[in-house]
Amino acid sequence: MKILYLGNKLSKNGLNKTTIETLGINFENEGLSVFYASDKKSFSIRLLDMIKAVFQFRNQVSYILIDTYSTKAFWYAFVCSQLARFFNVKYIPILHGGDLPYRLKLNPKLCRMVFVNAYKNVAPSGYLKKAFEKEGYLNVIHIPNSIEIKNYEFKQRNEVNPRLLWVRAFANIYNPKMAVSVLFQLQKTYSNATLTMVGPDKDGSLITTKAFADQLGVKVNFTGKLSKEDWCRLAIDNDIFINTTHFDNMPVSVMEAMALGLPLVSTNVGGIPYLVSNNENAILVNDNDVEQMTTSILDLISDKEKAFNMSQNGRRLIEQIDWDIVKQKWFSLLK
Repeated sequence: MKILYLGNKLSKNGLNKTTIETLGINFENEGLSVFYASDKKSFSIRLLDMIKAVFQFRNQVSYILIDTYSTKAFWYAFVCSQLARFFNVKYIPILHGGDLPYRLKLNPKLCRMVFVNAYKNVAPSGYLKKAFEKEGYLNVIHIPNSIEIKNYEFKQRNEVNPRLLWVRAFANIYNPKMAVSVLFQLQKTYSNATLTMVGPDKDGSLITTKAFADQLGVKVNFTGKLSKEDWCRLAIDNDIFINTTHFDNMPVSVMEAMALGLPLVSTNVGGIPYLVSNNENAILVNDNDVEQMTTSILDLISDKEKAFNMSQNGRRLIEQIDWDIVKQKWFSLLK
């Protein structure tokens, strides 16, 4: 089988790998032929490259997969899906944008053109599946993001220290300044508390976050972008993973942290409560609630049994969405 995969293939330009560079490789390893677009840095050139790819491969592929986001990149999905319709090629939007429910309300006619006419819409989270079905879309199936669990060495946390790890692109929607505020509050109790923030700058938020840390007088270890292998090794020296985002779907970095045995403290937004269970395999707090997240971290540090159980339960949860399990759903869809 041959497929064309459209998305933001931008890791060579300094950004984190997205699904096109992970799921695509998994497909190739299973024997599928995968063509890609695009790795062009410019938005407009990337769009043109995707359009060119649809023209070029329209008679060769069985499906076109389209990573579909809620903000600017939504327009890739709109243009390429309509081109696929014109050429009568089956296309499958993979729904990534945590704020896609807002897009459904903002552009209802355009969204219907994309999603109603899709062969299927793949929702990595139950959150987006439910949101789409609420708006009347019945051709949505849930196939979760996956990782290869064998690549993540589990470290059991029998107790945790105030060593925080944050991994994401620096962008306003991921609220990186909240992590710095949490460190500032945490150091009032534990002066030795640390925070490591891993990720590339996406919209200038790295500069503003560094300035905010200087303003508060706290030292943060900003590593910049790291490979998955490098930040996973870094995780060994940290004990709690914090996720501060305003919007989310099913973030792979969160899944990876849980696979490594890091207890998770996250904002209770988007697809997060559909992925984890509060006080079972994660602690969920209100969006942008610095005090609640700080208190939750302090409780976790003082409760060894809770830290142990969360570390164990998080690993068990992610084992259930290992690629060897999830791939069967993809094969069923692409049969």
